[in-house]
Amino acid sequence: MIRLHVAADLSQDVALGLDHGQSHYLTSVMRRAVGDEVLVFNGRDGEWRAVIEVSGKRGVILRPKALERRQAFGPDLDLVIALVKRSRVETIVEKAAELGARRVRLVITERTNAERTRVDRLAAIAAEAAEQTGRLDVPEIFEPVKLAKLIEGWAAPRRLLFCDEAGDARPVLQALEGAAPAPWSILIGPEGGFSPSEREALRNLPYATPATLGPRILRADTAAISALTLWQAAQGDWRSHEVS
Repeated sequence: MIRLHVAADLSQDVALGLDHGQSHYLTSVMRRAVGDEVLVFNGRDGEWRAVIEVSGKRGVILRPKALERRQAFGPDLDLVIALVKRSRVETIVEKAAELGARRVRLVITERTNAERTRVDRLAAIAAEAAEQTGRLDVPEIFEPVKLAKLIEGWAAPRRLLFCDEAGDARPVLQALEGAAPAPWSILIGPEGGFSPSEREALRNLPYATPATLGPRILRADTAAISALTLWQAAQGDWRSHEVS
């Protein structure tokens, strides 16, 4: 069944108007009509089964009828990624949503080649991925900030998995073995890698766990996907399929 992420509050029998894009998608692309059912979620009120009540030039109106799933969240996991080329950032955001990241934080490092991105477009990509994967929330996408500023405002007890491209740290699964449950962030560097001063500073952080993703140099999108996958296998909801 079609799933749609919406911004409005959801409750039984309270009419929900869709925006132009979603109305067009339902009626013109997916050929849905009055009386058809869809699933809607907003990241707060769970997932609802809704009926198309009105379909016209002014848009589609849905009527939520039944709560299908109560609101739940996956692990408290952030992906912190240095800005790279637009197409790769978009892939990273899409896969981060599929792999269960709760937030994506964009950072600017000393060797970052790109400093601009459209956060609204990335948010739309994250929402579409959430719709397709069945998750009940959408990752929040943050405006880019300098890496130093992010570190200055770090909130304990969140841990940081620092994916160190130098390759002299322990493999990710070994580095995470036996780690106590906690909120985590995964940090992926830019195409040119971290500068020596950044690498030294990151390794000296008391909450950071350096780890290597193997003997080969990975592109940023491959590194992000690999790190998220390994973290989920070691610390996340892949182990028990539980959400909280």
